[in-house]
Amino acid sequence: LTGRESHDPSELSGGQQQRVAIARAIVTDPTVLVADEPTGDLDARSAHDVLDLMDTLNRDMGKTIVMVTHDPRAAERARTQYHLDKGVLTR
Repeated sequence: LTGRESHDPSELSGGQQQRVAIARAIVTDPTVLVADEPTGDLDARSAHDVLDLMDTLNRDMGKTIVMVTHDPRAAERARTQYHLDKGVLTR
């Protein structure tokens, strides 16, 4: 996002907006990070980088991450998975 500091959000791509949102969420050093489709608007490389960052936040920094996703690649990175199907939550 270098060079985009003075741009309005509407001038950023969906992926750029997504990365800004993730940065804003983690800069406050939260105990719990809630991520709703964190890789939804990202290209494959950026999605991989975001998931690596979330792994590091969880594993090395002890952050709890609650992630909602339809992306099986993102879901398989989670230590614990819950599935919601027809209103029923299962582990």
